Amino acid sequence: MEPEFWHERWAKNEIGFHLKDVNPFLLKHWSALQSSSSDSVFVPLCGKSVDLIWLSKQCASVVGIELNQQAVEAFFSEHHLNPEITQSEHLTLYQAGNITLYCGDIFKLEKRAVENCSLIYDRASLVAFPSEMRRLYSAKLDELFNTPHKRLLIAFDYDQQLMNGPPFAVSPEEVDTLFGQDKQITHLETASVLEQNKRFKERGITALLEHVFIVEKR
Repeated sequence: MEPEFWHERWAKNEIGFHLKDVNPFLLKHWSALQSSSSDSVFVPLCGKSVDLIWLSKQCASVVGIELNQQAVEAFFSEHHLNPEITQSEHLTLYQAGNITLYCGDIFKLEKRAVENCSLIYDRASLVAFPSEMRRLYSAKLDELFNTPHKRLLIAFDYDQQLMNGPPFAVSPEEVDTLFGQDKQITHLETASVLEQNKRFKERGITALLEHVFIVEKR
């Protein structure tokens, strides 16, 4: 998607993807990562997710990236955090406590920004990209994380012919294609979530699944 699309969504407050509470699949399956309090986690396309606060209590540090400045500033404001702000060539860095958020294009993010992270939490990033960009996104993560790491991945799945994304439909087969060549993929759960997502019903979707995976590079 073009950056202007997301900037417009935030400007109009059309952010149905934002959850007011911690994602239930994160709460249920975080333990599957077998993480410790000394680990650090990377959260791509993090928005102003409250998941960041929860993760900051589980991990030594949280590193996120979000395209939209309004979302980043809203996160810190809503949680009464006063970040230190610094500017690099391509990205703006906001840091408060053990939470660091980069504002800008994820494809401009440098490896050194996530060099201490051994975990990735992807709840809304992969599904935000159309098919051709999902391959580029997968390659970018491989560039950033070419050392052992674990990823908790949550993906929507539905009949893409009934609705254009985002969020886009990502099947388990596509997850295998994108990530399975040099990684172990464990499919933890598939849940029907249409009743909890009325906006999909309003757009003509008749069945909506969420898949949860662990993707591990050893």
